[in-house]
Amino acid sequence: MERETTCCFTGHRPDKLPWGNREDDPRCIRAKEQIAQALERAYAAGFRHFMCGMAKGGDLYFAQAVLKLREQRPDVTLEGVRPCENQADSWTAEEKRQYWAILDQCDYETLVQHHYDRFCMMRRNRYMVDRSARIIALYNGEPKGGTAQTLAYALQKKRETDILDLEEET
Repeated sequence: MERETTCCFTGHRPDKLPWGNREDDPRCIRAKEQIAQALERAYAAGFRHFMCGMAKGGDLYFAQAVLKLREQRPDVTLEGVRPCENQADSWTAEEKRQYWAILDQCDYETLVQHHYDRFCMMRRNRYMVDRSARIIALYNGEPKGGTAQTLAYALQKKRETDILDLEEET
């Protein structure tokens, strides 16, 4: 994939989202709408390949939105970037079902490393940023954590950013 037409995503897991796991919460519905709109903007700007880190929460919302976009725009591709083989091992049965269902629909799957270590998520995030020209971020503004680190790395690398505000009112 060409970096110029590749866009990646970073976003929070449910424990840092104001609605947690409650996807029927109006704030979650709004966040998913924002992601879909950000994808449309990226598509209009020429992005066709989208990379997702496959974590719970924002990542899986993003992957689902890319798959939905691909239904209307068949030139869209999705790459699931897994930090390690056992990423979803501790997830609930329903979370694992969703994870594998999304991975099964990805056009590409990248495994950054086989076994978990404390740096595998960072390596996954840098892999995506290094291969992308734009990053979409579902970000709460908290200056620490994986989403903040990934966004900071993207800014350091001078990537285009589309930061979605979790606090925006509907």
